[in-house]
Amino acid sequence: METPAPPGPCRGHWKGNGITDLRISITHRCNYKCVYCRTGNEGALYGDLPFADYLRMARVLTGLGIQKVRITGGEPLLRKGVVDFVRELAKLRTTSGEDLDIALTTNGHLLADMAQPLKDAGLRRVTVSMDAVDPERFARITRVPDGYDNVLAGIRVSGRVGLWPVKVNCVLMRGFNEDQIIPFGMFAREEGVVVRFIEFMPLEEDRVWSPNTVVTLDEILRRMGEYRLLVEIPHARSETARRYRFEDGIGEIGIIAPVSHPFCGHCSRIRITSDGKIRTCLYGAYRGIGFGRQLSVVVIRTPGKARLQSCHNGFSCSQNSRIVFAFGVGVRQRLAGKGTTSVVPQER
Repeated sequence: METPAPPGPCRGHWKGNGITDLRISITHRCNYKCVYCRTGNEGALYGDLPFADYLRMARVLTGLGIQKVRITGGEPLLRKGVVDFVRELAKLRTTSGEDLDIALTTNGHLLADMAQPLKDAGLRRVTVSMDAVDPERFARITRVPDGYDNVLAGIRVSGRVGLWPVKVNCVLMRGFNEDQIIPFGMFAREEGVVVRFIEFMPLEEDRVWSPNTVVTLDEILRRMGEYRLLVEIPHARSETARRYRFEDGIGEIGIIAPVSHPFCGHCSRIRITSDGKIRTCLYGAYRGIGFGRQLSVVVIRTPGKARLQSCHNGFSCSQNSRIVFAFGVGVRQRLAGKGTTSVVPQER
């Protein structure tokens, strides 16, 4: 039987997607000044919270079905205490008693010196944001001299200490770095990393964006095919990336295509911003709901189990269709099929 829609502003079809992945931005600050990034041009726009607050939110959400936690920014390695934060997260357990799968996304500039301490603290995997494999092009994009060598060192050290698989994310923009597609394919094969291309998304409502800047999944595949043929490999339904191996089995790439091939209906992610707001979608003007001192988030209860759910109206995230509904004090549960709510004691 289909899960009924919750009350509130959702007017679309209630998909009942389970939320299992949590992203926590621990800072909006960054040590790079990437030319296409709002933070790179304007600086940090939002404040940070004490790590204890992020941990409190993670503890509540883990008790509601979160299985994976990814630490993001800004640049998360700028925060003093990030290693201790990973260590505290690693003490949490999923509702089935398993260890959390803890990962981190970074620009890699500080990673070489921190990879081993992070691994020892409980980090499992790392993703490095890197938009060019040419040192001069990299410097022009980031506006940081000699950054390429630091990032490359961080990638290699991460692999050696066992933060595996190492993933490298590249945002492609037409007229900017689309000529890096084949070089990144070579990089994936030579360095033994998973390169993931990301279609350029309109992540901020006041940010300049045009469909003409998007290098689509189909174009990426066509261009990479001029270098070597790719074979698609299976991926989980909730994975954002479509995965491919080169025909000879050496090297893997992924393509995250939210513009040309939206995956909203399969998304399993929820996000906490650096200033403590909760979001389920990166698109559009929706700013999220504040946790603050009273944690508020919708939970759906099925027989014997409470879990986070998401709503999707069958169209696109660009219309802010995926949101989490807040109902006030405490964490409230809508009891599926009974039209009533109950309050879960909040974490203090």
